[in-house]
Amino acid sequence: MTKNVTQLSRIAAALTVTTLIGCGGGATTSTDIDAVDTSAPATGWELVWSDEFENATIDDNNWTREVNCDGGGNNEAQCYTDSEENAFVSDGALSIVALPAEEGAQKPYTSARLITRYKADFKYGRIEMRAKMPSGQGSWPAFWMMPTDEVYGGWPRSGEIDIFEAVNLKAADADGNPEAHIYGTLHYGQEWPNNDSSGQAYSLPDGANPADDFHTYAIEWQEGEIRWYMDDYLYATQRRSEVRYNSNGEATGLSHRGWYTEYFEQGTGELVTHWDNAPYDQEFYLILNLAVGGEWPEAVNETGIDAEAFENGQRFDIDYVRVYECASNPDTGAGCETVRPGYDSLDDALVEGAAPIPSPPSTGIAENLTIFDGTTNPNWPVWDCCGGSTPALVEDSAEGQVYEFSIGAEPTVMGFISRELFITEPAGQASPFDASPMEENGSVKFDLKMMSAPNDTTATWLFKIESSEGSTAVELPLMTGYVGPADTAGDTPEQGVWESYEFPLSALAGAGLDTSAIDVIMIFPAWGAGEGAVYRVNNVEISQESAYPELVIFEDEMNPDWPMWDCCGGSTPTEEIDNDEHGLTAEFRIGAEPTVMGFITRPVSGGGDTPFDASALADGGLLQFDMRVVSMPNNASAQWLFKVESSDGATAVELPISDSVEGQVPAAGEWQTYTFPIADLQAAGLDLSAIDVIMVFPNWAAGEGAVYRLDNVKFYHPDGDTPATTELTIFADTAADQWSIWDCCGGSTPTEEVDDADHGTVAEFRIGATPTVMGFLADDDVYFDASSLLSTGVVRFEMKVSSAPNDASAPWLFKIESGDTSTAVELAISESLEGADPITGEWQTYTFPLQTLYDAGLDISAIDVVMVFPAWGAGEGAVYRIDNAEIAAQ
Repeated sequence: MTKNVTQLSRIAAALTVTTLIGCGGGATTSTDIDAVDTSAPATGWELVWSDEFENATIDDNNWTREVNCDGGGNNEAQCYTDSEENAFVSDGALSIVALPAEEGAQKPYTSARLITRYKADFKYGRIEMRAKMPSGQGSWPAFWMMPTDEVYGGWPRSGEIDIFEAVNLKAADADGNPEAHIYGTLHYGQEWPNNDSSGQAYSLPDGANPADDFHTYAIEWQEGEIRWYMDDYLYATQRRSEVRYNSNGEATGLSHRGWYTEYFEQGTGELVTHWDNAPYDQEFYLILNLAVGGEWPEAVNETGIDAEAFENGQRFDIDYVRVYECASNPDTGAGCETVRPGYDSLDDALVEGAAPIPSPPSTGIAENLTIFDGTTNPNWPVWDCCGGSTPALVEDSAEGQVYEFSIGAEPTVMGFISRELFITEPAGQASPFDASPMEENGSVKFDLKMMSAPNDTTATWLFKIESSEGSTAVELPLMTGYVGPADTAGDTPEQGVWESYEFPLSALAGAGLDTSAIDVIMIFPAWGAGEGAVYRVNNVEISQESAYPELVIFEDEMNPDWPMWDCCGGSTPTEEIDNDEHGLTAEFRIGAEPTVMGFITRPVSGGGDTPFDASALADGGLLQFDMRVVSMPNNASAQWLFKVESSDGATAVELPISDSVEGQVPAAGEWQTYTFPIADLQAAGLDLSAIDVIMVFPNWAAGEGAVYRLDNVKFYHPDGDTPATTELTIFADTAADQWSIWDCCGGSTPTEEVDDADHGTVAEFRIGATPTVMGFLADDDVYFDASSLLSTGVVRFEMKVSSAPNDASAPWLFKIESGDTSTAVELAISESLEGADPITGEWQTYTFPLQTLYDAGLDISAIDVVMVFPAWGAGEGAVYRIDNAEIAAQ
């Protein structure tokens, strides 16, 4: 099956800390800046609603005053009132004033919040405010929008648009300067507390402070895009997410990561993630408020609330609020964009959102399922079918938290279940497990300790597994799955002893189990004979061993084949106890002699002569270690380096340690993790097949005085519980998932046709007058990594030429490409191991060793095209069929 080479992006994402302030995204904006004169005023906006605050009082037709002491959901310190002291109109402006409350009041401050809900609700347009901001530690003015009707669910599933907010203006920032930032933000996604947000901060370039004078704050909101402005300067743009699909219509990723939402579909009741215009495709209402304190302002700048700043009140003065409609297209809001030069710069206005990346289409490889290992799986609750008991979590002296089952007088069966009727935890959902991809090598495994035997000591202990709501099931004597020496296996579990059991999926499938939807696993004494039985269960899983290689060089102790090593300084690195988390670690000390240090497996340096072949880790594998610098080098400017060598130094890569995924330099006294993708090391020139030295050190001759410790030094694959893809069947009766039969350039559509009894359905190609090449093509961003097959693997297929080309002399060719044509090899088909040219009407096999293709320059880690065709421009009239095309072991 195919393998997606972008797996590493998931690692990087996990190591990336997302903050409120966004950064450049990964796609250009949809606005056509060439169609707009950025030096001229915007045109096409028509005023549809405004409040100029020219009346004597606040207009109740426009605004509703909220009255509550809820703290805004942010633990704010004010009560919102309808008092004229907190909100009033004078001199053509609205003033919202935060004041100290009377002694004994519910909250220490009073203020106002005005909303337009059900009085002025809007979808798309330009929403603008001219205002002067309050200042002081604890001040939090905002101009924002909330959905009128929460059609997608509670906050923030139905969205929130923060047009403007600022906290603690003029309070000192971390550098001692007056706080002057404003923020434009969207809130969306999953229901709290798993909500997401993205936005951008901005401050005026001349150092002016929003609390010094009036400024305009606006958004332009159109279908799929929202833009933020201060004084008509565009400082942020956010867009809907753009999903990338393959040719089968399956989501494979995001071409732009923007907003999203998650809501329950009305028809099915299913919770679904949407990467479309939702939730910003509904009506929203306006909100003006001035909060005091709360979780955000009190945690930054000078922290807390400065009572003196509010002693005489803080004023949020609003000159006007205006809403415009785009006359050219009110239904979408598009066509009236106010932009500026630089709008399309990826590192400028465009903000990356927090939408989850769609899971790539299934590769047919199942991830292992842990049902219980001391931690409960909410999708697989423990279960007593019929006895009325509740199996309990108990503390076992040897295993820690385990489940204990007790059978009473009522006949019953017990175990774990994943059916909707029995899911009780809010986070749980019925999750029948598809174990079919691991049917050949996977197993159902668990550990069991019988505390008390049934009263009927002859009762047979059973294992039962069901699928698809019980439509298929297999029941076996428990002891047939006993794992241990044959002479220790009894007829029943041994009392008081933990024992392991394993049932191969292949045997269960052979006995009639549909392994594609396993939903019940049971362990019990035979029905009606179990009274009195008490037993404990742990480590319940459906899994198969990883095919990815792994090397642990140091983890609590030294790997004797990879001893600690001082290249040149004459010291002997030692094992030292560190903190509780790290225990025994490897300690290195650098003296006056220049040296490098690390781990080595070369016999000349005391190693075990066991170079590590990391070739199979080229796609997604990592080299990782933890380090704590106990003492920095005397030379404080010394650069810390990481180096790895292969084949007795024939190839090597040396990098600053800050080139790790984490991008950090050592901090004295702190344990820090450093991760280096294997693919990056290979790209830098390292031969992955025989790695024999790993080094970490301050640069040569600058390390004197350094003392540092390493732990958890290992090569591994983060998907280590998922077997590596080792072979690919490109076509056998049909094309592989995420691959298709393909005509490059001739305009035809190759077809699937039925051939003889031995071949069944095959791929048929027909070449017309237009020159072309034909074969099999992987979907966008799908590649096959054949690295682990290099020494023994082949590309093999069968072909029958039904009609030869009109040009009988046309040579037949085989071509294979990798990495979106970054490398390719083309050979005469007669250069196959069989050495034969096609014979019309006969099925023939052709085999090309991967080693031959690799030696000819093919990057075998990302194969995405396999072609067979008569030479370009000479193939007209050819009709041929291909079957059993594969990349596999010889």
